[in-house]
This record gives sequence, C-alpha cells and structure tokens, in this order.
Amino acid sequence: MKEILDAIQSQDSTAADIAALSIPESYRAVTVHKDEAEMFAGVASRDKDPRKSLHVEDVPVPELGPGEALVAVMASSVNYNSVWTSIFEPVSTFGFLERYGKLSDLSKRHDLPYHVIGSDLAGVVLRTGPGVNAWKPGDEVVAHCLSVELESSDGHNDTMLDPEQRIWGFETNFGGLAEIALVKSNQLMPKPDHLSWEEAAAPGLVNSTAYRQLVSRNGAGMKQGDNVLIWGASGGLGSYATQFALAGGANPICVVSSPEKAAICRSMGAEAVIDRNAEGYKFWKDEQTQDPKEWKRFGKRIRELTGGEDIDIVFEHPGRETFGASVYVTRKGGTITTCASTSGYMHEYDNRYLWMSLKRIIGSHFANYREAWEANRLIAKGKIHPTLSKVYSLEDTGQAAYDVHRNLHQGKVGVLALAPREGLGVRNPELREQHIDAINRFRNI
Repeated sequence: MKEILDAIQSQDSTAADIAALSIPESYRAVTVHKDEAEMFAGVASRDKDPRKSLHVEDVPVPELGPGEALVAVMASSVNYNSVWTSIFEPVSTFGFLERYGKLSDLSKRHDLPYHVIGSDLAGVVLRTGPGVNAWKPGDEVVAHCLSVELESSDGHNDTMLDPEQRIWGFETNFGGLAEIALVKSNQLMPKPDHLSWEEAAAPGLVNSTAYRQLVSRNGAGMKQGDNVLIWGASGGLGSYATQFALAGGANPICVVSSPEKAAICRSMGAEAVIDRNAEGYKFWKDEQTQDPKEWKRFGKRIRELTGGEDIDIVFEHPGRETFGASVYVTRKGGTITTCASTSGYMHEYDNRYLWMSLKRIIGSHFANYREAWEANRLIAKGKIHPTLSKVYSLEDTGQAAYDVHRNLHQGKVGVLALAPREGLGVRNPELREQHIDAINRFRNI
C-alpha cells in the first residue's frame, strides 16, 4: 500500500503510473463478523457498543468484474447505516450479503463470513473492469452508495426503483471504510477539488439523501418561500437539508437539542430555531400514548417563528418519536418526507390530520445517480459545504461509530484510510479560501 500512497501523493504521477501499480493481495478494512451477529442478543439498543463488534483487519482484494472499479480509499466517513451494521440492527447485514450472493456467479463474491462496511469514500481509481470508459486509473473521485443492476425496466425511469437496488457498503460487501474499495463505475463522481480527502468523503450519502428528499421532484420538490421543518438540523443529514433550504430560498425551521446545535444552525444562516430540550417538548406520555397537546404547543411555536404560517414540508428522519407531531404541524396540502427512523420504525399518527387535510407522506431513500451527481456538483461549486466536525483513524472507527450511535457528534464524522493526515488532497486553494469559514464551520465548535 505504501507504493500506492506514494504514487497518489507524488505530483509527477501520471495515469499510466497509477495503472502500472501492482494491486496488493490484501488490504486493511473495517469489518463485522458473521459468527458474532448474536453478540448483542438481549442488550438494549442504546447499550450495544460498536467498539466491540467492529474489527480492523487484513482482507483479500476482491476480483474486479465488468463495469466495476477498484479505488484506493484516502478517506471515508461514518453514517448511521454503519452504526446499524455494527450493532446488527434492525437485522444482521449478512442476510443482505447472502441474498445478493445468489444473484449471479459474480455477486457470490459478496457473500462472505465478514462484511467490509462503509458507504462513503474519496480516493483514486486504481483499476477499471471491462466496459468502463468514463473513468481511468488516476482519476480522483468520490463515490455515491447506490448499487443497481438495471436489468429490469423498473429502474430506467428512476434507478432507485430498480428491483436489485442496494446500498453499497451496507447491503453489499467491499465498502469504503477500508484502504481499497470495490464499486460500480456508475457510483463514481469527480472529487470536489477545493476539499481535502476527508472533507470530500463526508457529504456523499447524507448530502445526496437530503437532496432527493427535499429538492428533487422525487421528494418534496421544495420551492422558494416554503417553510421547511428540519429535525436534527445540525446533524449529519439535517445540516445538508438546512443548507439546501437556505440556498433554495426556503425558510428552514430548525429543530435541535442543545444551545450549541442551535448556534450551528444560526451560523449557517437559519433564523428560526427550536431547542426541543430547552422548550421541553415531550410528544409521548409513555411508550404507548402520544400527547396531542404537545403537538399543538409545538405548532403554535412554529407559527410564532413563521409569522403565523404552518409548515409546507417536514424533513423527517427521527421516525416514531416525532412522526405524529410532524403530520399534525404540516399545513393543509403539505408534505412529510421521510427517509429513516432512527428513534423507531413503527410510526404512529392521527390519520384525521392527514386525510382530511390532504397532506402527503413521501418515502425517500438515498438518491439516483443523477440526483447524487447534482448534489455533488453543488459541493464542487461551493454552494453547499461539508459538515465535517471530527476525523478518526481507520483503527478508531469503532469509537467513531460509538460517538454517532450515542449522538456525541456534530455534523459528520470522518475517517482517514490511506491519507496519512488531515488536510491533503486540495487542488484548488483559491476556491477553498473563498469558502474556508463555511468548510470549517462544524470544526470550529
């Protein structure tokens, strides 16, 4: 790996030099083990510890197939799906790998007793398989996490509808929390050249997810002037939704859980911020019973911040804890978009407030290639900025995942793979200087 890293860091290396590098037989990767899938049986979710289940070990380099690329990973990041994988919730990811392994002779590679995890990367293309024409060795890239086969007509209007749609590094093997990753070539996008490796790796999954959920016509189709309620507005996902709302002329109403997180939202330009802990909102009386009076109190507070207007779009991802309130506070004809359920998957809401007020609930999952490309393009142009707050070494990925699991982080948490230190990989210092305060916003907390 040292030879690969030296070539990547050399200013004299050409595409031919990268193509001529020998690919090692093995590489370091963050894994979970199939024989440990029951290690947390009987343990409450909050008490499950990713530091116990995540391993950093040498694994064989996978075979390169048609339409694929091997990428030297300079940096990656931790998403909530990495936490789910590490605590084997809601199910073990080895079920995903087993099902994928039955698809074809080539997909059998993914069904292994270990799972290399991670759904983000920034790095350099090392090799491409047959049929890859748009990318070559030496290209500096980021990868989005949509893996599709596109052999069914269902996926050709929106690739997220492909019956064989999967999330790379979660429902497939050979993910980005490693020194080398295996991706399909149609996952690749140009690395924003004003960002360091770790900054470029941070937006991928969450930025694309927020773009589809909020901006795309496949999601809420946000327009100028919309009042957008954003849960967890300073977090890994919500921080991008807040930026998209501001950049698109909408009015974000940011819900956070501390004064520090409120300050982050205001530093991004948001004016309407609700600290739900400080204001004491408790939407559930107990495990089984919601409190409509709290929905009404919450709605009243929103109208105080919007000049009497209700919410046009709710950017939902907490799930069970907040969903009843989200449906209630949305205006007549408004939209609730949901992409996750970090507080629980069994949502409950009063359907009278949905059907009688003609509201819509839209399920939104990651993004298709075009949406991911557009989201990355906005990063590259300096319109949207990474929300990286802290960076860990590959060896400390377990701690990084633990911090995300326990909500001890702000924004996104990065992981260095091959990059020996932070701050490397910047190719456009002039553009970087224009946006340096925004780039560092979450790191200056």
